[in-house]
Amino acid sequence: MRKTVILITGNAGFIGSNLSRFFLKEKKKILGIDNLKLGKLKNIKDLIRNKNYFFKRLNITNFNKLDFFIKKFLKSYKIKTIWHLAANSDIKDGSEFPDNDYNNTFLTTYNLIKIAKKYKIEEFVFSSSSAVYGDLNNIKLKESSGPLLPISNYGAMKLASEGIISSAKESFLKKIFIFRFPNVVGSPSTHGIIHDLLLKLRKKSNILKVLGNGKQKKIYMHIDDLIESMVFIYKNSKEDVSLFNIGPKDSGVTVNFISKEIVRSFKKNKKIIFEKKSKGWTGDVAKFRYSTDKLKKLGLDVKISSKQSIIKAIKDLVKM
Repeated sequence: MRKTVILITGNAGFIGSNLSRFFLKEKKKILGIDNLKLGKLKNIKDLIRNKNYFFKRLNITNFNKLDFFIKKFLKSYKIKTIWHLAANSDIKDGSEFPDNDYNNTFLTTYNLIKIAKKYKIEEFVFSSSSAVYGDLNNIKLKESSGPLLPISNYGAMKLASEGIISSAKESFLKKIFIFRFPNVVGSPSTHGIIHDLLLKLRKKSNILKVLGNGKQKKIYMHIDDLIESMVFIYKNSKEDVSLFNIGPKDSGVTVNFISKEIVRSFKKNKKIIFEKKSKGWTGDVAKFRYSTDKLKKLGLDVKISSKQSIIKAIKDLVKM
């Protein structure tokens, strides 16, 4: 009998590598796929030695190559669930090069849906984003909030992906999980405010230039808490369509706070200079708040605040 394997895309990236590590501790078998554009082999070097872990460097925007590999792999193993984490996660990059979002965020989803149909894979788990909501004037965002009018290519392609997954549920998938993430922090991050500020801290200049006016206020969640939340929902939700906001229940922290905390923690003598504009880049939602009442009703109350998540993530990086 073929043994069951969990397929995780974007596996050498920030969230994928941490999710794989979690499942391996539970003695699950993992097939990790990554094109290594944003993901790094160093993120999974400890996983490769595990007998329950398989890794394939593969660009899943190429359906024929993906199909060829999966067909061969399924001769020895069975895939019940796809955890699709691969995406162009850099919103600023997508604003300048929109094809990156189409190819790496939407087309990857579409190709995996075709694979799921062809090989009768029953479950599909998708990492979506708060970016699908667009800018709803800082109202407390619920899963039912709308209309959904993304203001970034990234958000648009995440929303399009949600749509194709939803239609596949009506057609052939047995269960789907759509997780709308806040800003996720921790190690080994590949983008985001802490990552960007660290790159700037390494420069010799005594000035730290920060995008936006510093008043941008968003929800942040540490990677450890995100993984716990995703797995909790996967194990406990009985819905055929499980759509959840994931995040802490606070109202977020400002870019001003993060900038000062990271300069203080790394003991850098830098003068922080903010811009006058309210947004950091095209497609940036300057302020948003989440409702996680649905997650709490399921039985998980995320107690780690945005502020605590930021401080914990910075401490992780100070130790590295």
